[in-house]
Amino acid sequence: MNGRIIKGIAGFYYVDAVESGIYECKAKGIFRKNGQKPLVGDLVRIEVLDEAEKTANIVELYKRKNELIRPAVANIDQAVVIFALKDPEPNRALLDRFLVMMEHVEVPVTICFNKCDLGTEEDLQYWKRVYEHTGYQILFSRALEQDGIQPIRSLLEGRTTVVAGPSGVGKSTITNLMQSEIRMETGEISRKLQRGKHTTRHSQLIPISEGTYLVDTPGFTSLYTADMEKEQLQYCFPEFTPFEGCCRFQGCAHMNEPDCAVKAALAKGMISKERYENYRMFYEELKEKRRY
Repeated sequence: MNGRIIKGIAGFYYVDAVESGIYECKAKGIFRKNGQKPLVGDLVRIEVLDEAEKTANIVELYKRKNELIRPAVANIDQAVVIFALKDPEPNRALLDRFLVMMEHVEVPVTICFNKCDLGTEEDLQYWKRVYEHTGYQILFSRALEQDGIQPIRSLLEGRTTVVAGPSGVGKSTITNLMQSEIRMETGEISRKLQRGKHTTRHSQLIPISEGTYLVDTPGFTSLYTADMEKEQLQYCFPEFTPFEGCCRFQGCAHMNEPDCAVKAALAKGMISKERYENYRMFYEELKEKRRY
């Protein structure tokens, strides 16, 4: 039987087998021997031990299409990052760190600004301008009024989506609205996941409908751009791509070199200065890390 790991804790893995329910599983010792560790999001084959008790063994891990370190999750289709337009003010550096991390693992991202009723038209236009040349889809919502929710729901359908955002931006409200048609009884989920109820929060998949999952992401503020060389950073800013190979020097870092096409585009307003400032900051951070 095939299924998907939706939570893993204390050596137990909870596998959602479509139309059969959630099974509490242990992983076969062969995985440890081979240096493999099952991750939330993994597609697996299980052997049922007790159908009544819903227990099974994981006997095969299927090939992953991608893998995130933080949150530790596999086989992600896309990410939606949620910030408030106001209260709290968006943290540009944190937003761009998330975008860089997702670009690095080639996961498409949509940006959602919630609490639009608290901001002005000028606020809304400002954020549109900052990201207009990046290619990212930008959505605006008022979750408490359920305004702008349908485009988010349509975006999630049939995909596995990381939904991330700092506290206070309405992420929980939006996530709960997405679960209005959850296909499993809450009691079943609670009972099967009871083992992890009072422990440190881990990543988990929330099944919304068949083939549609949300990834709960604890520790959003601890996202960082490690596991990357400074030379790779420019490829994580999609608005730089049209100017690739147009600089005077091959291997231009777009920092202090003369005749840099990226800096020329910046001067013409084709790249936002806010994004470029964060690029410089992240580049210096990565450069400093390499020294130690």
